[in-house]
Amino acid sequence: MLKNTKKGFTLIELIIVMVILGIMAAVAVPRYLDSIANAEESAEDAVISAIRNGLRQAANDSLYANGRASWPSNPFDVLAEKPVGYTEDGDVADTDGEWTFISYDAINGQITHQRSDNSRYSWNYMAGTQDGDDAVPGYLEPRADFVY
Repeated sequence: MLKNTKKGFTLIELIIVMVILGIMAAVAVPRYLDSIANAEESAEDAVISAIRNGLRQAANDSLYANGRASWPSNPFDVLAEKPVGYTEDGDVADTDGEWTFISYDAINGQITHQRSDNSRYSWNYMAGTQDGDDAVPGYLEPRADFVY
C-alpha cells in the first residue's frame, strides 16, 4: 500500500482562495477610500467650526471693547493654535493637508485646503466693514469645490 506523503494545496484550492481574496479586496478598497474621505471631511469641519466659534468670540470681544462687532482680516488669527498644515504663503493650498488663507483685499479672502487625494476645497470669507452707519457683518460661506 502506497502512502501519500505529499503535503500542500492543489492548484484549484489556491485559485479559489485567490478569487475569494479578490472579491474581498473589490469590496473593501472602495469602503476604505470612502472612510478616508469622510475622515478628511470631518477634520475640515472641525477646523472650520473652530474658526466660526473663534470669529463669534472675536466679534463679542470687539463689541465689548469698541462698541462694534468686527472680525479680523485673516480668520485663522482667531485660533489659539493653527491647524496642522497651515501656511501663510498667501497662495492656494497645493500640498496634501495644507491650509491657506488668500487675502484679496482688507476684508475679502478665501480659505483653501487640499486633501490627500489632491482635491481642493475653499470657503469664501468676508470680515465685514464697520464704517459708520454702513456696517456690514462678516460671513464665512460653506465649503465649495475649489475653482481657479
